[in-house]
Amino acid sequence: MPELPEIVVYIEALKARIQGRPLRKIGLRSPFFLRTVEPPLDVLQGAVVQDVRRLGKRIVYVFEHDLYVVLHLMIAGRLRWRDVQQALGMSPKMVLATLEFDHGTVIVSEAGSKKRASMHLVRGAGALADMDPGGIEPLEASVEALARVLTAANHTLKRALTDPHLVSGVGNAFSDEILHAARLSPLRLTRTLGHDEIERLWIATRETLTRWADRLRQEAAGAFPEKVTAFHGAMAVHGRFRQPCPACGSPVQRIVYAENECNYCATCQTGGRLLADRSLSRLLKDDWPRRIE
Repeated sequence: MPELPEIVVYIEALKARIQGRPLRKIGLRSPFFLRTVEPPLDVLQGAVVQDVRRLGKRIVYVFEHDLYVVLHLMIAGRLRWRDVQQALGMSPKMVLATLEFDHGTVIVSEAGSKKRASMHLVRGAGALADMDPGGIEPLEASVEALARVLTAANHTLKRALTDPHLVSGVGNAFSDEILHAARLSPLRLTRTLGHDEIERLWIATRETLTRWADRLRQEAAGAFPEKVTAFHGAMAVHGRFRQPCPACGSPVQRIVYAENECNYCATCQTGGRLLADRSLSRLLKDDWPRRIE
């Protein structure tokens, strides 16, 4: 799922191409992609894009006449840009929608059979605000604000960082990277954190998200970002199960739950203790190793 760094780079690329431009046509290829019926899509024809913003993990196209198109890419949704007469470059079955301008087209695509990406068209700032989960902005919030959010309820750090009602724009991938940088266990309970640990987490959050936005921006080099993925080779732990931790060389560990996974370094984050996997640890029972050694 594209998270804050990827969304920021997407938005910069979109603004450079469509801000101030009138939308010529919006086409739906999937009947389930659009989740609203009022106002109708045809009110957008000819409307000028005034801005492109981020709302958590959502991308918001701000049109004149107080209209907003809110796009949530979910896990497998991606954006593409094609200049006029440029080849599609993908299977038409992957295309959910197209936003056509005189000089090119924004393509919304989604891989896989589970179509989870969504688009809403709403009118008015109040309707847009209703779609905001309300989490703090991690690059703007103070360390005190982060402390208030974390200690309002007792959750694991992994859950707290990925809850959009608590923290905006952070998901599975970058929560792993943030917690590794902060040297904190993903299963540590938020109300057990001391002030120094919260400050360490606050610094790690800001530095990790900023560094990755800069890195993705440099990789795109002015082109539209086409290789948006949750698994980057340069990540410290996310998606690197059994590979060496870049900080200490220990093999990266993994907890699998539902359709997600949590990656961490036992040496750097849990004092060498292996965290129980819901499925494998139950299967192995007494044979489940307690420590990395």
